Amino acid sequence: MKNDLHIYNTLTRKKERFVPIQPGKVSLYVCGLTTYDYSHIGHARMLVAFDLIVRYLRYLGYEVNYVRNITDIDDKILRRAKENDEYFADLTERFIAATHEDEASLFILPPDQEPRATAHIAEIIAMIEKLIALDYAYRASNGDVYYAVHQFNGYGKLSNKNPEELLAGARIEVGELKRDPRDFALWKAAKDEEVGWDSPWGYGRPGWHIECSAMSTCCLGDSFDIHGGGSDLMFPHHENEIAQSEAATGKHFANYWMHNGSVRVDNEKMSKSLGNFFTVREVLARYPAEVIRYLLVASQYRSPINYSDQGLEQAAASLERLYLAIRGAGAEGARDLTNSQYEKAFRKAMDDDFNTAEAISVLFELARDLNKVREQDPAQAAELARLMVKLGGVLGLLQGSAEAFLRSSSTQVDAELIESLIVQRRQARQDKNWALADEIRDKLNAMKVVVEDGVDGSSWRIERE
Repeated sequence: MKNDLHIYNTLTRKKERFVPIQPGKVSLYVCGLTTYDYSHIGHARMLVAFDLIVRYLRYLGYEVNYVRNITDIDDKILRRAKENDEYFADLTERFIAATHEDEASLFILPPDQEPRATAHIAEIIAMIEKLIALDYAYRASNGDVYYAVHQFNGYGKLSNKNPEELLAGARIEVGELKRDPRDFALWKAAKDEEVGWDSPWGYGRPGWHIECSAMSTCCLGDSFDIHGGGSDLMFPHHENEIAQSEAATGKHFANYWMHNGSVRVDNEKMSKSLGNFFTVREVLARYPAEVIRYLLVASQYRSPINYSDQGLEQAAASLERLYLAIRGAGAEGARDLTNSQYEKAFRKAMDDDFNTAEAISVLFELARDLNKVREQDPAQAAELARLMVKLGGVLGLLQGSAEAFLRSSSTQVDAELIESLIVQRRQARQDKNWALADEIRDKLNAMKVVVEDGVDGSSWRIERE
């Protein structure tokens, strides 16, 4: 398999040629969501980013084992369950189902494995036992177990933080019995009436960081190709994963570390306190799902994204241009264009650390050339349209009906009424009743319906604001 793919590795801070551990296969672990609330637009950025990464790896011919975990036991979950007077597992099940619905709406393919923390308590306990035996962890007198950061020489290598600098900003919270402020919890003691599991150190529950170390090694082995997640997880979560995993196994944990950029809202950090916090469901109620996805993939995955109504309107306009090119071009019956200049350019862009901005520019080049030959060479136009759909699919775009997208709107559209008015207008034109034809067209314009007359009849679409 010819491979020119280069990935920016957060661990080394440079782009590196991708060489998997097993030829032709890719093992990928991504930190998923903590399921105590609806997913927001920042979560969607991460989910979409790694979805397109998996899609491209498969397009290249790799057999991908994509693992994305679910954190279904956590202090935030327990606090929310208590606030709701609800059993914690009922809460997590509800939001796991909601997250899956949101992912499907945004055309996010399911991972190959989706381990849950509560299903891997035995593996978590076994890893903690090993860390204690190797003197990388210790049990405090209150039943908590902590990782001893000073024992791991490579601590800070992912986030590029100096352990001594970390000491200056570290602190010990009330109730913690750490030997060192930098140490972090592997196991938290719990009272009998609280949620927990039996362990060699008493009744309790796992810390957040150890969950991912146990689940990733359980699903993919001690060493695997790619570990990913949001840039906000780089420290301390991913740093702690490396320390735990490499101390327990004595092996290099992940070869490539990938982190997607954050989402800002109108150029401000997204937060509930600022009132600019949007769930995926709230955004889906206002914009078509493919418009949201386009906004999320239009920038290279490491770049920060600015979420705004203006950005979404621009995304809608861009998709409209692409779908207008495809519409009526007969892509379904066309032959495949193999090894074309367009596909080479698309691959060159994506091979450069998944540069989706450049890849999308290839789709617009295809659309421009398709429109040039549409009338003179319908067969070539169909081939170009088919290639647009194929390459768009790598980004999770252009897989729906062109008519359905062009006729979509944030408000209710009465398609039957529109079709009826178009038929009436067509008859008025045939009868040379130009006044009536113009009157009907004015009605359609008021409904933001654009009527396009052609040799094969009239078509319509919703005007984008």
